[in-house]
Amino acid sequence: MEQTAPELSCSLDLACTWLSPRRWLNLQEYQSKKLMQESGVAVQRFYVADTASEALEAAKRLNAKEIVLKAQILAGGRGKGVFDSGLKGGVHLTKDPAVVGELANKMLGFNLTTKQTPKDGVKVKTVMVAEALDISRETYFAILMDRSCNGPVMVGSPQGGMDIEEVAASTPELIFKEVIDIFEGVQDDQALRMATNLGFKGPLQKQAADQIKRLYDLFLKVDATQVEVNPLGETPEGQVVCFDAKINFDDNAEFRQKAVFAMDDMTESDPTEMQAAKWDLKYIGLDGNIACFVNGAGLAMATCDIIDLHGGKPANFLDLGGGVQERQVYEAFKLLTADPKVEAILVNIFGGIVNCAIIANGITKACRELELKVPLVVRLEGTNVHEAKRILTESGLPITAADNLDDAAKKAVAAIKK
Repeated sequence: MEQTAPELSCSLDLACTWLSPRRWLNLQEYQSKKLMQESGVAVQRFYVADTASEALEAAKRLNAKEIVLKAQILAGGRGKGVFDSGLKGGVHLTKDPAVVGELANKMLGFNLTTKQTPKDGVKVKTVMVAEALDISRETYFAILMDRSCNGPVMVGSPQGGMDIEEVAASTPELIFKEVIDIFEGVQDDQALRMATNLGFKGPLQKQAADQIKRLYDLFLKVDATQVEVNPLGETPEGQVVCFDAKINFDDNAEFRQKAVFAMDDMTESDPTEMQAAKWDLKYIGLDGNIACFVNGAGLAMATCDIIDLHGGKPANFLDLGGGVQERQVYEAFKLLTADPKVEAILVNIFGGIVNCAIIANGITKACRELELKVPLVVRLEGTNVHEAKRILTESGLPITAADNLDDAAKKAVAAIKK
């Protein structure tokens, strides 16, 4: 339950495709658990603590046979991570509440480094103190939007606690699907059938069916595109519990999900990516020295590839999108020129929706006001391109024009080798 992932779309032939949403909403594990709890979904009892003394008190209040203490960061691999305090592991089990306080004291305020964090790690500001439950059996369950079905679909497997793509590839007969009528919702017979297919028996079958219906209620309530529970487990005491989950949200519903989006944890996000998002720009930093300024994700990837083909290395992936305005162009240039690695900038625009003249005006404004010091290569094609080229030519700025993408990449690579 560490952070939302790309949407997983599974068609009825069990082919799976990853679809990237516009922006990921980052929720900590305890925040996702709270949303589930509010919808009546069974999760472990838990408290959240910001200090070691709060963690100790939470452990005492739980009055559980065994307690699990989890550092709250968005990156995965916490269990095998290392703190700069010397503590090993961001997830610990204990039966002694006093130990919870001692462990929390070595977690809070210290950086936790895992395989998914930056090399210096991420500072832990919050811990989750939860009741540890034994799992006698693990299953997989998800509700997701499926384009081929024009609506939500339930996907489940009795093989939980592992990568569902591996299960689909090796034992497809263990993947079960139920198409949900968006007007009728999950029917009792559907929920019971899925519970049966997941391997729940006796009283646990009705319990699992109830949890399935509650998860669908959550799915609708928060405008989710996916609610994935792995594992949906049963305990030796006869409980059906959602032990871990990933929730994806529809960014287009942000206007009516203000409380959910207000929980977005941006503290671990890259500052440049955050600044880019403010201007509706999609930015990913890379290791090279040629900045890419492109409209469209596909064209951006092609630009990066062709730069590499000609012996250069892209410094970033920056997608302007379709409805770009002059101010966004200016802000994009500010982001690119702030990167000390950048030794040249390549602009590659194919104007379908985008007006090339807007791009050209933004470029000239940015070059003048930011006093651009690195070589700039520009390739423009499409809507209003002749006007755009006139604007650039008459600007008197040292801009290198390119006839096509291949020509632009060659010129950008050559510019940094001079």
